[in-house]
Amino acid sequence: MAEVNIELSIIMPCLNEAETLATCIRKAQSYLDRSGVSGEIVIGDNGSTDGSQQIATSLGARVIAVPIRGYGAALQAAITNARGIYCIMGDSDDSYDFEHLDSFVLKLREGYDVVMGNRFKGGIKPGAMPWKNRYIGNPILSSIGKILFHAEAGDFHCGIRGFSKAAFLQMDLRTTGMEFASEMVIKAKLKGMKITEVPTILSPDGRSRPPHLLPYRDGWRHLRFMLMHSPRWLFLYPGIFLMLLGVAGGAWLLPGPRMVHGVGFDVHTLLYAFVFVLLGFQLVAFAVFTKVFAISEGLLPENPRFNLAFRYITLETGLAVGALLLTIGIGGSIFAVSGWAKMSFGPLDSDHMLRIVMPAVFSLTLGVQIICSSFFLSILGLRKR
Repeated sequence: MAEVNIELSIIMPCLNEAETLATCIRKAQSYLDRSGVSGEIVIGDNGSTDGSQQIATSLGARVIAVPIRGYGAALQAAITNARGIYCIMGDSDDSYDFEHLDSFVLKLREGYDVVMGNRFKGGIKPGAMPWKNRYIGNPILSSIGKILFHAEAGDFHCGIRGFSKAAFLQMDLRTTGMEFASEMVIKAKLKGMKITEVPTILSPDGRSRPPHLLPYRDGWRHLRFMLMHSPRWLFLYPGIFLMLLGVAGGAWLLPGPRMVHGVGFDVHTLLYAFVFVLLGFQLVAFAVFTKVFAISEGLLPENPRFNLAFRYITLETGLAVGALLLTIGIGGSIFAVSGWAKMSFGPLDSDHMLRIVMPAVFSLTLGVQIICSSFFLSILGLRKR
């Protein structure tokens, strides 16, 4: 019955936080006592060697031992073992105020699945955040997150946030490092959950040692994770751009050389146009492969438009298109060789001949790529079906 009556679990990750852990736990207890919210405090301990576990248990917190190192691993284990209907997670370095969680609880009670803290709206005290994080790292990464996923979060990586336990389980988070913060927002958005944010204040870290956060490494991990979960921006859009650029350039130069403001463009530029189309196709294919794999593994939700497209994009369609291109390539090659034979296999007009050979080689290459990609896509789709 005690477990049933718990409304809120306050979650803190911990790795040698003896200097500040007691302060954070007391503030959380103060909030629970003042607000009357039935709750518990759960510590996800990553193998502390400074007595943090004893400090937590002596103050009435529940400690979950987490053998897998990492910020995300500690939080996942603690949240999974939480008994509350709602969870609020925050760092145990005394940079977030656990005494004032009313705004988070209010939004959760209103039915929001995820309630993000926003330090830029609530206030950042002097010395609480390095300038490169405040003015470069966080704004850039948050902006990228908004562009890629249309997430309603102005502070993508705020360390304090609330969510329902049911929403957390539905997210099926996988990461174990600092990118756990990004994954939560991305998965919540992709699964159509209700997200909002509330102002929160960031105070200077209360510890005497450096923080676990490594700005450049962890910033890259956040960016890498966002790109990996957005195959459209990583592969699809650049691929379409390259293909359109290559097709336009090829159509412009295939009839003959061009002059623009005294600058000549000929078969050498035409070669790059064909290469752009091939590279673009590869990127588009990677986008489709990634999407199918991510959906099959549960990393991305089902996409009705994607499923509709595959009613028409089948293995047989790909084989037919690939075979047509192979036929064109072989026919162009035969035509080029026959022209060479008429010249008794002697010297040729290179510009004229390259305008025949390059499209033939391009058609052969793209045809093989389409056939192989169609087979590989069908293999990926086996598990999905």
